[in-house]
Amino acid sequence: MSRKKPIELPEVNFSEDGEIRYLHLGTEWIQGSMFLDRPYDIELEYVQRMFAWLLFFPPEEVKGAHAMQLGLGAATITKFCYKKLKMTCTAIELNPAVLHACRGWFRLPPDDQHLRVVLADAALEIQSDEWRGTVDALQVDLYDEEAAAPVLDTPDFYRHCRELLSQQGCMTVNLFGRSSSYAESVEKICAAFGEDAVWAFKPTREGNAIVLAQRTASRPSREALMSAATAIEDKWGLPAQKWFKVFKPLTK
Repeated sequence: MSRKKPIELPEVNFSEDGEIRYLHLGTEWIQGSMFLDRPYDIELEYVQRMFAWLLFFPPEEVKGAHAMQLGLGAATITKFCYKKLKMTCTAIELNPAVLHACRGWFRLPPDDQHLRVVLADAALEIQSDEWRGTVDALQVDLYDEEAAAPVLDTPDFYRHCRELLSQQGCMTVNLFGRSSSYAESVEKICAAFGEDAVWAFKPTREGNAIVLAQRTASRPSREALMSAATAIEDKWGLPAQKWFKVFKPLTK
């Protein structure tokens, strides 16, 4: 009987440039970053955009809501949800060395009653009954050391993501990739969520294209969204008012 070959996980290392520390998986590609003097702020523009779900979520209900991250990276999203938004956080990460780096180099707090890191394959873990219907904000940023395409990008994967969400929940996903097809990925998300539930940003200068999908489709007025953006900036410091120049629903 042959044994299944174990998964070969990349090495984890970091670099620094002035006031910023970067996480790498053994290559030059940046997997995350941190301001050395402001470890719980967000340095990268695309990571800020991963919080566009706040536009659709009642601000008074954010504290204590459940955020789940697929892919820990440098723990930027997890730390912001936990420290700034005061949410209950679950992060799913495959590579134990990434978790070790986040705790040692990127100021990720230890697990407690409001923070839990699960070392597991996200494709399998999200199918657990434990999570179904419990997630208010699902943030998906899954890349290997080459950053060529999302590691998980199938119709079944996105259907499982939708099943995780509460009725008012949203998924944001980073579709950056040098060889991935943005249009094909969006088509798969639309198949799982419905085209009227999908919103998208134009890509950043670095090529990160953030897509948002709602568990329950809605079309807030521009006035309502602008009001929400102002509240997000005032309360949490994210540049939400800038998003409207580059963020829109796929269908009118």
